[in-house]
Amino acid sequence: MFCCAFMWKSGGEDLQGFYPVRRECQSDVPRTRFKSRAGKTLSARRWHAAFTEDGHLDMEKVLRRIQRGGIHPSIKGAVWEFLSGCYDPDSTFDERTKLRDLRREQYGSWKEECKNMVPVVGSGKYITMAVVSENGQPIEDSSVENQGWIVKTAVTDDRTLQWMLSLHQIGLDVARTDRYLSFYENDINQSKLWDVLAIYTWLNLDIGYVQGMNDICSPMIILFEDEADAFWCFERVMRRLRENFRATATSMGVQTQLGVLSQVIKTVDPRLHQHLEDLDGGEYLFAIRMLMVLFRREFSFLDALYLWELMWAMEYNPNMFATYEELENRNNNNAADDPKLLKRYGKFERKYVNSGNNERHSNTIAVFVVASVLQTKNKRLLKEAKGLDDVVQILGDIAGNLDAKKACKEALKIHEKFLKKANRQ
Repeated sequence: MFCCAFMWKSGGEDLQGFYPVRRECQSDVPRTRFKSRAGKTLSARRWHAAFTEDGHLDMEKVLRRIQRGGIHPSIKGAVWEFLSGCYDPDSTFDERTKLRDLRREQYGSWKEECKNMVPVVGSGKYITMAVVSENGQPIEDSSVENQGWIVKTAVTDDRTLQWMLSLHQIGLDVARTDRYLSFYENDINQSKLWDVLAIYTWLNLDIGYVQGMNDICSPMIILFEDEADAFWCFERVMRRLRENFRATATSMGVQTQLGVLSQVIKTVDPRLHQHLEDLDGGEYLFAIRMLMVLFRREFSFLDALYLWELMWAMEYNPNMFATYEELENRNNNNAADDPKLLKRYGKFERKYVNSGNNERHSNTIAVFVVASVLQTKNKRLLKEAKGLDDVVQILGDIAGNLDAKKACKEALKIHEKFLKKANRQ
């Protein structure tokens, strides 16, 4: 499958060989900056050594290594299951095996439920044209039939109709997701992405499917051989991001984060904020894409994954495995009083604990990464931006030129500055 792939050489090990790029797409893909560095990057050897004999994981050691140099591509999937919250590091090998089996069985059950309604699910194909109209009537069209299935009777159940109306949009987005990667030359892999997104949408119709979810899900399909494991990792990551995708008639959920971004820039760089306000950009709508798909368009595939794992490691909170009832009996002050427990938090999360914030906050490091990008473009924005089109163009120039580790390092500095100023105010 990878025989026609173009592989980047970035010095040292050819890491891009893990995610081959189609030769004809070479000129369209950003250069990869990530390099595996001995003594910094979490290697397979270091990863396996972090487990005890029965399977308990030393998460503190793992987080420290990830925050220094990311994760080697050969073990990304396994590590992501812990970073995303799929598994508790305090669990054993046996406990995780049982949980994995249960989750695979549950996913299989949901998939069968969806397949009974739409036989295309699990068939190796996917839908790219509407199969029902808004009123639930079948769309009798031979081009739809060529997808392998047509609706034969009217759909009267509201939930089923809402889901079916989204299936072709998922398909259209799947067809253009990461098409430069050799992995998606195989139609079966595209159909896996469609299946996971379709099943997730069926289970989360309060959010539904929103463009951009495909960009978040795609790496999981590539990293995990088993489709069910990819689904559960995606489901866990979406717990962090799902509110960004919630939409009403008047607003998108991501506007909450844009509001935080506005407050951050206003606090740490009031001159830039005022300039953006004068350009009618004070709502920071130009940053929607960066926050919605976590910089997938600003980085190469490998660099985007590197950025994600850096952010997740820095945001890591051991309470993410607790039930709501348990959380009511806990607070971050306990961690602040216990240095040993505090080390189990990521750098970003630790700042909130040390600041005495004992409530779960909604701020994410992604907001501060955007703030760091704006800071790096401060001079150009102040000097050259005469309108919002100029802002978009200046920020567009960062595509392929961002350094993930540097962006996160600067984000932490801005975060600390923001907390200090906000506390004084």
